[in-house]
Amino acid sequence: MFEKLQQAFWKALTPDLVAETLVAEPKADGMLAPAVLSALGGAANLKTQQRVALTRTRVQLQDPALVDEAALKTAGITAVMVLAGGVVHLITGL
Repeated sequence: MFEKLQQAFWKALTPDLVAETLVAEPKADGMLAPAVLSALGGAANLKTQQRVALTRTRVQLQDPALVDEAALKTAGITAVMVLAGGVVHLITGL
Protein backbone atom coordinates (compact mmCIF):
# COMPACT_ATOMS: atom_id res chain seq x y z
CA MET A 1 0.00 0.00 0.00
CA PHE A 2 2.85 2.36 0.79
CA GLU A 3 4.31 1.82 -2.70
CA LYS A 4 1.03 2.85 -4.35
CA LEU A 5 0.86 5.97 -2.21
CA GLN A 6 4.48 6.80 -2.96
CA GLN A 7 3.97 6.30 -6.71
CA ALA A 8 0.86 8.51 -6.68
CA PHE A 9 2.80 11.19 -4.78
CA TRP A 10 5.69 11.24 -7.29
CA LYS A 11 3.30 11.09 -10.24
CA ALA A 12 1.54 14.20 -8.90
CA LEU A 13 4.84 16.06 -8.48
CA THR A 14 6.50 14.97 -11.72
CA PRO A 15 3.93 13.74 -14.26
CA ASP A 16 6.49 13.66 -17.12
CA LEU A 17 9.02 11.53 -15.26
CA VAL A 18 6.76 8.71 -14.07
CA ALA A 19 5.90 6.13 -16.70
CA GLU A 20 2.43 6.59 -18.12
CA THR A 21 -0.02 3.83 -18.78
CA LEU A 22 -0.30 2.99 -22.44
CA VAL A 23 -3.70 3.25 -24.05
CA ALA A 24 -4.15 0.48 -26.60
CA GLU A 25 -6.82 2.25 -28.61
CA PRO A 26 -7.89 5.72 -27.48
CA LYS A 27 -11.57 6.50 -27.73
CA ALA A 28 -12.96 9.60 -29.40
CA ASP A 29 -14.98 10.42 -26.28
CA GLY A 30 -11.83 10.53 -24.12
CA MET A 31 -9.64 13.60 -23.70
CA LEU A 32 -9.66 14.63 -27.34
CA ALA A 33 -12.57 16.07 -29.28
CA PRO A 34 -13.49 14.25 -32.50
CA ALA A 35 -12.26 17.16 -34.65
CA VAL A 36 -8.89 17.13 -32.86
CA LEU A 37 -8.65 13.36 -33.16
CA SER A 38 -9.25 13.46 -36.92
CA ALA A 39 -6.70 16.29 -37.34
CA LEU A 40 -4.13 14.05 -35.62
CA GLY A 41 -4.68 11.33 -38.19
CA GLY A 42 -7.44 9.37 -36.48
CA ALA A 43 -7.56 7.08 -33.46
CA ALA A 44 -5.38 4.49 -35.18
CA ASN A 45 -2.52 7.02 -35.36
CA LEU A 46 -2.42 7.56 -31.56
CA LYS A 47 -0.04 5.53 -29.41
CA THR A 48 -0.63 7.34 -26.11
CA GLN A 49 -2.35 10.42 -24.78
CA GLN A 50 -1.74 12.10 -21.46
CA ARG A 51 -3.03 15.25 -19.81
CA VAL A 52 0.13 17.12 -18.75
CA ALA A 53 -1.50 20.29 -17.41
CA LEU A 54 -4.87 21.99 -17.52
CA THR A 55 -4.01 23.55 -20.86
CA ARG A 56 -1.72 20.91 -22.37
CA THR A 57 -2.20 17.38 -23.67
CA ARG A 58 0.70 15.24 -24.84
CA VAL A 59 0.06 12.62 -27.50
CA GLN A 60 2.46 10.19 -29.11
CA LEU A 61 1.69 9.33 -32.71
CA GLN A 62 2.47 6.40 -34.97
CA ASP A 63 3.08 8.75 -37.92
CA PRO A 64 3.57 12.46 -37.10
CA ALA A 65 3.37 13.37 -40.80
CA LEU A 66 -0.43 12.88 -40.64
CA VAL A 67 -0.90 15.89 -38.33
CA ASP A 68 -2.92 18.70 -39.91
CA GLU A 69 -1.95 21.82 -37.92
CA ALA A 70 -4.47 24.04 -39.73
CA ALA A 71 -7.30 21.67 -38.80
CA LEU A 72 -6.07 21.61 -35.19
CA LYS A 73 -6.20 25.41 -35.02
CA THR A 74 -9.71 25.32 -36.50
CA ALA A 75 -10.69 22.76 -33.83
CA GLY A 76 -9.66 25.16 -31.07
CA ILE A 77 -6.05 24.18 -30.34
CA THR A 78 -4.09 27.37 -29.58
CA ALA A 79 -0.63 25.99 -30.40
CA VAL A 80 0.99 22.75 -31.51
CA MET A 81 4.48 21.69 -30.45
CA VAL A 82 5.89 18.81 -32.50
CA LEU A 83 8.78 17.07 -30.73
CA ALA A 84 11.09 14.21 -31.68
CA GLY A 85 9.82 10.64 -31.57
CA GLY A 86 6.30 11.43 -32.73
CA VAL A 87 5.41 13.36 -29.57
CA VAL A 88 3.04 16.29 -30.03
CA HIS A 89 1.94 18.75 -27.33
CA LEU A 90 -1.48 20.31 -27.88
CA ILE A 91 -1.88 23.63 -26.07
CA THR A 92 -5.47 24.63 -25.48
CA GLY A 93 -5.15 27.64 -23.19
CA LEU A 94 -3.59 31.07 -23.39
